[in-house]
Amino acid sequence: MISIRKERPPDVAAREALLDEAFGEHRWRKGSQRLRDGRSPAHDLAFVATDGKRVVGTARLWDIVCGSGQAGLLLGPVAVANEYRNRGIGAALVRHALAAARRRGHRAVVLVGDASYYSRFGFSAEKTVALRMPGPFERHRLLALELVAGALKGARGLLRAPSRPISLPDLAASAA
Repeated sequence: MISIRKERPPDVAAREALLDEAFGEHRWRKGSQRLRDGRSPAHDLAFVATDGKRVVGTARLWDIVCGSGQAGLLLGPVAVANEYRNRGIGAALVRHALAAARRRGHRAVVLVGDASYYSRFGFSAEKTVALRMPGPFERHRLLALELVAGALKGARGLLRAPSRPISLPDLAASAA
């Protein structure tokens, strides 16, 4: 039976092997990886799907901020083991991650991905027109979802890692 839970330190090797299988060496050259390099995911927002004790899927969220100051999260990478694909595990991981982000008071999520897949969760390129990723990226793949209406109003500039972890009081201040 598949279950989703918070990622734990013993899951790291299995998660990394899964990501290598899903994305290969190319994953280290992506612009979204620049936003993750040398950092930990946002507090309590890293998840794995398991089949018994085996890690078969992963989804993580990362604190980010844009040039105009709005705080948000970056979703990714999301991956499912080859032999477990097309069973709804990836979608379940995304839904679980977004629900957890909402509960923790986050206001917006950005990702780089396939609009035809992520639109079912409410992601679109509509709110990312004035945003950009570090390094080269495909504009049509930069998508966002407002967890709170208006969270990305006026958002523009380069997406980057915050200079310090974002706390819930910081999120409330970015809403003002």
